[in-house]
Formats: sequence, C-alpha cells, structure tokens
Amino acid sequence: MSESEAVSEPEQDHSARNKTADPPAGLRERKRAATRQTIERAAVQLALEHGYDTITVEMICHASMVSQRTFFNYFGTKEGVILGTAPPMPDEAATRAFIEGTGSIVGDLVGTIAAAIVDQVPDTELLRLRRQVLQNTPALAAKQMARIVEIEGNLLQVVLDRFRAHGRSEQATPDLLDEARMVVALGAGGMHFAMRAWFETGFNGTPRELVATAVDLINRVTGETPD
Repeated sequence: MSESEAVSEPEQDHSARNKTADPPAGLRERKRAATRQTIERAAVQLALEHGYDTITVEMICHASMVSQRTFFNYFGTKEGVILGTAPPMPDEAATRAFIEGTGSIVGDLVGTIAAAIVDQVPDTELLRLRRQVLQNTPALAAKQMARIVEIEGNLLQVVLDRFRAHGRSEQATPDLLDEARMVVALGAGGMHFAMRAWFETGFNGTPRELVATAVDLINRVTGETPD
C-alpha cells in the first residue's frame, strides 16, 4: 500500500463517520421538539407539585435531565418554559391574502389564524397542565393575558388594513375601529370553539377538517357566504 493510500483511507472513514453522526434536518428538528417537550412537561409538573415561585431552573434541568445551557438555549427563563411558545402569526403571504379577501371576514380571519398553527401537533395533556399552573399563579396568568392582548392588537391592525383595502375609512364609518374589534373578538371565539372541539370533545377528523367545520359554522351564523 502506498503512503497516499494509507492516508486517504482514514480520511474517507472520517468523512463517512461525520455523515453518520450528522442527522438529517428533519431528524434534528424532531429531536429538538422532543427535548423541548420533555423540558416543558417537567417544568409544568414541578410547578403544579411545588408552586411556580418555589421551583428553580436547576430543579427543572434535573427533572428533565438536561444541562442548564440546554435549558437556556430553548427557553431563556423559568417564566418562558411555563408560558410556552406563543402561537405563530400568519406569514406575510397569508396576511396579504386575508387583506385582499372578499369572503366572510370572520371566517377568513379564523382560517388565516388556523393555517399558521394547523400543522402543529398539540400535546393536549401539557396544555391542560399548563392551564392549571396559570390558574394557580396570577402573575403568570397576567403575563399570558398580556400576550393575548398583543396578538389581538396585531390582528386588529390586519382587519383594519382589510377594511381600508376595500375602500372603507374611519372618516366614512366613525365606529370602524369598534367593528374591527368585534371581528377580532368573533374570530377569537371561533378559535376557542375549534380548540375546545379538538381538546375536549374528541373530534375525530384532522385539524384542517376541524378548522373548515368552524369556518362553515361561522359563515352560517353570520349569514355570510364566501365567494
């Protein structure tokens, strides 16, 4: 065997080992999601057992068997892990489609919001436990409410943008802001209906089918038919 051959073989083996050790992007994302869920479950369970104010990041890391560095990479704070990640907002294309839409505005809003989250697989048990922690911790409940208010404020601006895109203005309709607020409130109610159907009533279809059902009911109740 030549000297060059003796060098090239280990290099090839090293390259092969690197490929084996580096998992595909999809697998990495699944591992990250699993780690995140493990940390969240441990944190929420500890908060229920000992109280939110009593638990520490160190306790959470010990229960979930991760380092503090890993914890902070995922959540940053104890508050962050208990509240969880805020739901994703519609992207720019979806927002533009809603603004330019001509169908039922409430149904369109629910469909647009749901499209941003519909492919997520919810951990219903984690959501139930998290709700209990929030009920037991007024300071956290206030933080969650502030998050909801911020989301609704963003949606309010999108609804107003749709009104303006269709030639409506506050000058011509003085209570247009209140009308936009009502649209957001009704949309939030539609999402609440869909979430309850998914988590509590044993809906047997897919999330997309559930959203379609909710939108159909909204259109029936409001008497609107999408174009």
